[in-house]
Amino acid sequence: MDLSNTNKRRMFCSLVILGFIMCCLIIRLLWIQIISVHQFSAHSINLVEEAVSQRKQEVILHTGRGDILDRNGTPLTGTPVKGVAVFPLVRGVTNQDKLEQLANILRINHQKFIELVDGVKEPTFIRGENGRILALSDEEARQVEELALPGIIPLPITERYQNDGLAAHLIGYISQNPELIEKEYADELRNGEISRHSLIGASGLERSFQRFLQGVGPTSVSYFVDGRGNPLNGLKARLIEQENQFYPLSVVTTVDHDLQQKVEQWMGQAGIKQGSVTILDANTREVLAMASQPEFNPTKIDPNQSDWVNRAIKQISPGSVFKTVIAAAVLEEGLVKPDDHFECNGSYGKYGFSCWKEGGHGSITFAEAFAESCNITFAKAALKLPPGKIEEYAAKLGVTQRVGWEESPFFKMDTFRQFSGEDAGQIFSPKTQKKDEGIIIQTAIGQRDVQITPLQAANMVASIVGGGERKEVRVVGDIRYKTGSVFYSFEDKELPGEGIKPYTAYQLRKMMELVVTDGTAKALAEADWQIAGKTGTAQIDSKGAGKNNQWFVGYAPSESPKYVIAIVAEQENLSGSNRVIPLFKRIVNELAALEEQN
Repeated sequence: MDLSNTNKRRMFCSLVILGFIMCCLIIRLLWIQIISVHQFSAHSINLVEEAVSQRKQEVILHTGRGDILDRNGTPLTGTPVKGVAVFPLVRGVTNQDKLEQLANILRINHQKFIELVDGVKEPTFIRGENGRILALSDEEARQVEELALPGIIPLPITERYQNDGLAAHLIGYISQNPELIEKEYADELRNGEISRHSLIGASGLERSFQRFLQGVGPTSVSYFVDGRGNPLNGLKARLIEQENQFYPLSVVTTVDHDLQQKVEQWMGQAGIKQGSVTILDANTREVLAMASQPEFNPTKIDPNQSDWVNRAIKQISPGSVFKTVIAAAVLEEGLVKPDDHFECNGSYGKYGFSCWKEGGHGSITFAEAFAESCNITFAKAALKLPPGKIEEYAAKLGVTQRVGWEESPFFKMDTFRQFSGEDAGQIFSPKTQKKDEGIIIQTAIGQRDVQITPLQAANMVASIVGGGERKEVRVVGDIRYKTGSVFYSFEDKELPGEGIKPYTAYQLRKMMELVVTDGTAKALAEADWQIAGKTGTAQIDSKGAGKNNQWFVGYAPSESPKYVIAIVAEQENLSGSNRVIPLFKRIVNELAALEEQN
């Protein structure tokens, strides 16, 4: 055997394999560095942008997003001020006299200011004790400029949110979320309209209107740094500003700024730590105010908390508010009349089911039972209904579907909803035996599996006020260009499906009036306007401790309804005082006063 020929063949094969590997590496490098620089891999990663971002520090002066406004054009996001930007360049400043002068101009403690300057590692703005950027007057800005301190620059900045901003849960928040961008904004990512590091809407209106609010890019000041984060000499700070006559677009909500402010303040004073308030225009179904607790600071998001959730659009147990659905069903089906008598001795006799009133209500009409919220009467009434009727009338009153404004398709979206994260309601869970007597009587009083949202409850009452007319709820009226002209206007829309009959709605209104004049909400009888509505107390088990959800859903003035209000105080102690009734009265009195002024 010729060993030299064997070795030559081995060497040749090795060289061929090595050459093939080198060719693959060269082609791969060519692909990465030249061909697929801006859309690398299935994730469409912009390699140039990623490389630059590793050696660049910047301070955002304006996100470039469109503003969210109240119904009168008052900003709910984006308050422009002129502040003092501090760059790491200032760490080399040794002129202590000028630093002290700057501290005096800003009216802040000199020693604390020096500590801030010595410790700054990335661009930041000087803030006060309340967390807000210290705003400069024109004269103060001129004085700061005259000091000519390296790394200290007065700059105009528009912060998206304030620590105490209004309607925070409704507005939501923005964040950097590459995974969400890749999942929901793949087309925009491929087209270069956004990048993996763009700030996008993560909840609320910021998320549902993301495609309209995203704008044309942020305004920022940036500079380049070395591996240790120190500024590179010779490379000046660069201002990047986007100019466009028509963009960004603005979203004009139906919310009233002043009313929203008062509602949020009064919720806190009422001691509602978890819950919501929703105020609708009874005729247009526009949201005039929507507040949620616990408090939420969009500038400090804790991913382990859920305080950012808008509780007005999340489903919870409604308790006796759901008796409105049962009343609509038995009245419209002709099974019960308002003056029909029922007997309540306080106990149903089995299943451990009882009335809230010890000893019962005795002989009581159906209308009185609604006003007094008699559990026994409604259990007996619900058992008169044929199978499926509870779900049917829950659907007619809109408590099993999303009620916010939606359209399919809408611009480039398959489905667009104004309320991001809005829940649909539930009457029975999938595995529940719907014909079981014990289950039916619990369902009749809004317990067991029944779950609805406060927004659905408010819209249900608005439908009753409107004679059974079903409408979708709007929280945004227009989208506008930067020039102020209308880009898109959201018109009234019917809520799909069949509603209750006008006469049924009339009967329900009369019974809701009795709740205030003779029933469980007599404390509202002395309000400046006559009120009608329904109370609810849903018992829930919270980690073994007895808790309940306190509800009142109603309208005012009762003779000519203008407003529908739903208030819920969640997770309240069973022995605690009622928090929703006094708050409802306070809001109605405020609305009455506003009507008088106008």
